[in-house]
Amino acid sequence: MTRIIAGELRGRRLRVPDEGTRPTSDRVRESVFNMLDARFDLDGLWVLDLYAGSGALGIEAVSRGAAGATFVDSARKAAAVIGANVKDCGIAACTTVLTRPVAAYLSSPPERTYDLVFSDPPYAVDAAALAADLTRLVATRLAPDALVVVERSARSSGDIWPDGFEVVADKNYGDTRVEVGEFTGA
Repeated sequence: MTRIIAGELRGRRLRVPDEGTRPTSDRVRESVFNMLDARFDLDGLWVLDLYAGSGALGIEAVSRGAAGATFVDSARKAAAVIGANVKDCGIAACTTVLTRPVAAYLSSPPERTYDLVFSDPPYAVDAAALAADLTRLVATRLAPDALVVVERSARSSGDIWPDGFEVVADKNYGDTRVEVGEFTGA
């Protein structure tokens, strides 16, 4: 189990899919939100949570004031867990849960732009695939000055950021590397 750290839903426990996911630890999630809080206010923002797993990152953002979130995960079990978590937290009305591969979702026509994006793919997803995801984001889904938070293995290599991003944070937490890019324009 994992829990919401702060905001309206503080202390709520979230279910985690049985297999195939690597939930972001409470410590890393708290550090990520401390970085974000130093850069902007979450109130009223729209969040996109890619490779969402349990949905903890997007739910944490809504708990802290985001207007709503879209969760994308290709695993049916993960999407079912996210659906149960948002229902249990009482935020189903401001969220959308999609069972789709991230690349397919990002290649489809956008329904909105996002101010904050979390991308926490399996560590097996290589830098080229991550860079392709970020390029698709730039093309259709990012609001001006959006922030994108990418979690990947601390051992991973390769530049993932396309033109139009400035990396504003890059920090390792044990086996996890967190990179934050600010969208400055395409």
